[in-house]
Amino acid sequence: MPEARTPLISGNWKMNHNHFEAIQTIQKLAYALNPEDYDHVDVSVHPPFTDLRSVQTVLQADDVPISLGAQNVHQEKSGAFTGEISAPMLQKLDVSYVIVGHSERRELFGETDELVNAKALAVLAEQMTPIVCVGETLEERRAGRAEGKVASQVAGSLAGLAPDVVGGLVLAYEPIWAIGTGETASSEDAQQMCAHIRRLVGEQWGADAAAGVRIQYGGSVKPANAPELMAEPDIDGALVGGASLDPDDFARIVNFRLYQT
Repeated sequence: MPEARTPLISGNWKMNHNHFEAIQTIQKLAYALNPEDYDHVDVSVHPPFTDLRSVQTVLQADDVPISLGAQNVHQEKSGAFTGEISAPMLQKLDVSYVIVGHSERRELFGETDELVNAKALAVLAEQMTPIVCVGETLEERRAGRAEGKVASQVAGSLAGLAPDVVGGLVLAYEPIWAIGTGETASSEDAQQMCAHIRRLVGEQWGADAAAGVRIQYGGSVKPANAPELMAEPDIDGALVGGASLDPDDFARIVNFRLYQT
């Protein structure tokens, strides 16, 4: 793995933690991690919108080298979109990473590749980095359509982006059947698909983009399986759901290197 691809471990809190709980969680996480831990890995946390300002304040006040992330964004800068949050709003809160196209957004809210593409462009326009999620259902995997589905999502979600932009993105492979189910793709399955994604990037955007893009695995990542997953050459991080709500568990995932044999 090229030295430039520093692993990114991202905690997606989903619809959990009010802002009081968020403050406690981020303080405990900061206490559980040591300064040298950040020499080996980049870390981001993605609280609900209502928690962003509180978490931002803690991170800045205590000079914690954890990046603030958001879970979603609207594709327009402003307008009559009741209940939505724009990229410029997130940028003003010093958000660094924004998840777009999470499988729950695609499956529960009907987000298409075209919409995910528009959201990624909106994030990039504000100098933030999108974490673009792709992944197949269990039915698609069993039918042998997993690679085709992911290829279609990569092409559609990244449409129109220049090679140097793609090289700076984060892609997250989420097998939908492994999210919140306790099921996890084997490290071999995860590596196979992440390598497939990197090949796709190379074919469409060139070797430099393929070498630079960071590819996370997401799907029931826990302290026990993180070291094995992160040992794979094309897995450059993890998009962690439930385990990121526990500061100690998430810290162990961040420190996966300490548990690799």
